[in-house]
Amino acid sequence: MQLIITDAWLIKSRAFHLSGSKLLMTVIASSFALMLISATLYHWVFLKGAREGWPVIGTLVRLVVKDEVAQQDRFMRENIEVMAKKLGEMQAKMLQLESLGERVSGLAGVNPADIKIKPGQGGKLISGRDLSMLELQTTLQELDDLAGARTDLMTVLESRLFEQKIKKMMIPTQTPVPNANLGSNFGWRIDPITGRSALHTGLDFPAAPGTVIFAAAGGVVVTQEYQSEYGNMLEVDHGNDLISRYAHASKVYVKKGDLIKRGQKIAEVGNTGRSTGPHLHFEVLVQGVPQDPQKFLNAGRELGNPQVARSNLPVSSGVSASVGNSAVPPSSQR
Repeated sequence: MQLIITDAWLIKSRAFHLSGSKLLMTVIASSFALMLISATLYHWVFLKGAREGWPVIGTLVRLVVKDEVAQQDRFMRENIEVMAKKLGEMQAKMLQLESLGERVSGLAGVNPADIKIKPGQGGKLISGRDLSMLELQTTLQELDDLAGARTDLMTVLESRLFEQKIKKMMIPTQTPVPNANLGSNFGWRIDPITGRSALHTGLDFPAAPGTVIFAAAGGVVVTQEYQSEYGNMLEVDHGNDLISRYAHASKVYVKKGDLIKRGQKIAEVGNTGRSTGPHLHFEVLVQGVPQDPQKFLNAGRELGNPQVARSNLPVSSGVSASVGNSAVPPSSQR
């Protein structure tokens, strides 16, 4: 292609020879320059019209702004809904934590009101930048994870404390005949019938016939029968090879296989079997070996309630203990 350019008076002329590739490059360059000029003019006219409020351009600006605001509003609503859902989940976990805390503090003997006291806080204020939506969501997620971990921990603690409480409730530390004087201690004594030295394997609580006998601890009744030595007698298994025995009763309210709880009415004081008068003969045996029941009762009184730790008792589960020389046969027991 040949392009000839002349001036107005046809004095000079210049000829350009354009090949196919040069022609294509020229067209592309011209188009790009035209587009750049058009975009610049459009931008200038649009901004000028927007600032001065030209009718058509003002309407377009308002539509664009309205659409952007609508998108931002939709984005904020979606994020608020997600955060509200997350906040609801956290609130439920916090309520669960509060309930767990009250139960655990009750099991641990701590006043729940002391835990709820808000700790004092303060210090110099150093303002920081506003949190972004992503940072806020990340913080909420971290708090949610922390609350979940604390809930799991509190659940485990509650389970362990409840297990320990149940074990403590199964140790005979409650006096079976309240307000009764102790008539005969555990140990060697002069037998009131034979007049000879004999081992007394329990405690005697003299009381009027019909006086209520309460269970010293919870457990299962494993024996309820009449014996010539013990009269109307029952035995309660507290687990861990620990058994309590109640003898000489006039009336028994439980039977073999019954599950009883601490402080439950189980019998009445009587004068049955080998006995010189109405009283309760109370024994505590570990692995079949008689122990001094007074040590169990004292341990309960020292803590101010019948629930005591096994470490405060004179014997522990699974450990054999002996009293005096050995346990004596039933014929010498009272």
